[in-house]
Amino acid sequence: MDSKDNILEVTGLKVHFPIKKGVFGRTVGYVKAVDGVSFVLKRGETLGVVGESGCGKSTTSRAILGLNKPCGGEILFNGEPLAKMDAKTRARKIQVVFQDPMASLNPRHTIREILTEGMIYHGLCTKAESRAKAKELLESVGLPESFLDRYPHEFSGGQRQRICIARAIALEPELLICDEAVSALDLSIRAQVLDLLAELKQKLHLSFLFITHDIGVVQHVADRILVMNRGQIVEQGTCADVLGNPQEDYTKRLMAAVPKIGKPLV
Repeated sequence: MDSKDNILEVTGLKVHFPIKKGVFGRTVGYVKAVDGVSFVLKRGETLGVVGESGCGKSTTSRAILGLNKPCGGEILFNGEPLAKMDAKTRARKIQVVFQDPMASLNPRHTIREILTEGMIYHGLCTKAESRAKAKELLESVGLPESFLDRYPHEFSGGQRQRICIARAIALEPELLICDEAVSALDLSIRAQVLDLLAELKQKLHLSFLFITHDIGVVQHVADRILVMNRGQIVEQGTCADVLGNPQEDYTKRLMAAVPKIGKPLV
């Protein structure tokens, strides 16, 4: 495949955070959260990024989202430098589902307002059309129309995460980043949400960057896997290659307690 098949290209990405000490906050060193990471995400692919807490995987995703400023390297989206893309366009094309759905939802807004605020802002629907659009979104994630006039605190964690997914796909993004999106869910609910994401991937022709500490989850959704440790990629390849014949001791440790949540989705 040539570069036209790549939706995301990350080359030599570095995100270093200064360590400051003293009364005047003098920089005495840097935490190299991400240190020379390079990878490619192909259009329509799910790329799993796995590693323990602090390995740099979420910092990498936040750099792609524009929440962390890189100090080195380059990120290309559809062949164009992501740094030159304005924030509104980036938000439209790249959406994210975070770990904690309750923290991601405005507790003062109804579900209809949560789902359609971005759509109205980006001109994808009018206020008059908002209820019909919100109903359609809820149905796409397996939730009923009766939820529209209720508030986030009235739902379970799994239902809230489905709402977050509905909000993410509302803007018709090309890339969906799932940053520990199922790690806070019970195993049975986790499997259902993974099924939903696989279904949406096919239906909406999405590309996924799936970030998790649980290599057992990655094998159920990913086409390829990157294993990160201490800000660097230590192993990468197809699920069959990495999980079937891991080369690094670190990868083997991550595989030591793989949960059994059903057959692979891919």
